[in-house]
Amino acid sequence: MKSRSAPGPKEAPERRKVTTKSLLSMKQRGERIAALTAYDQLMAELVDQSGIDVILIGDSVAMVMQGHETTVGVTLEQMLYHSSLVARGVERALIVGDMPFMTFQVNADEALRNAGRLVKEAGVEAVKLEGGAPICGTVRRIVDVGIPVMGHLGLTPQSIHQFGTYQVRATTPEEADELRRDAKALQDAGAFAIVIEKVPADLAAEISASLTIPVIGIGAGPGCDGQILVSHDMLGLYTRFHPRFVRRYAEIAGEMRKAFQHYVGDVKAREFPSQAESY
Repeated sequence: MKSRSAPGPKEAPERRKVTTKSLLSMKQRGERIAALTAYDQLMAELVDQSGIDVILIGDSVAMVMQGHETTVGVTLEQMLYHSSLVARGVERALIVGDMPFMTFQVNADEALRNAGRLVKEAGVEAVKLEGGAPICGTVRRIVDVGIPVMGHLGLTPQSIHQFGTYQVRATTPEEADELRRDAKALQDAGAFAIVIEKVPADLAAEISASLTIPVIGIGAGPGCDGQILVSHDMLGLYTRFHPRFVRRYAEIAGEMRKAFQHYVGDVKAREFPSQAESY
């Protein structure tokens, strides 16, 4: 009788690379898309290992890491730097880089050059632009050379000085109609997905159902094809304010403070380092 060998270790599930095509397939089969931000190699590696689908190097880095009050101040060179760090830590997720304020608004040729730098120098696999119909010519220009573009509608933080507030957008019939038109225009211009931020949930669900490309919500209710949050918000690291749409999955800032205080106490009391921690 042939002896049976002991079963070997169970193989880990295959981690296929997420692409723009993957996201479209996810929408078509009704699978929700999970996205988070990252700004450095370590955070990107941890987020990627969680099974996240999209990692955005957001211009939110200006607020959560640089201490600015808005996203307007971050530069292209800074985004190139942070994007290159993130790219080193990612194996599976689709890497999307934000194009910061005034890197795509001047003209389509300049926008293309800047998008190309994010792809070629920093290793992103797609770029994100804020705005609707007025930037669709620029979106086409970038897409035509093979760089995937993600749109961003609703509350667009780069326009905060025009809005004057972070309140919910598209609450009037006129603005809701404009949002519908902008979403369709971005799809027609070749965008592979759209982020919709801080708009009424019913409107976001309607737009998600009306488009063939994925709609990823942030503060836009559960009816979108996916969700994105700023990692520092959902981890409780950034605590200057707590938007209603942010669910805190941890309170890491408090834990870090306690750890730092414990360390300070141990040093002051000469309890660190111990004999075992010395050479």
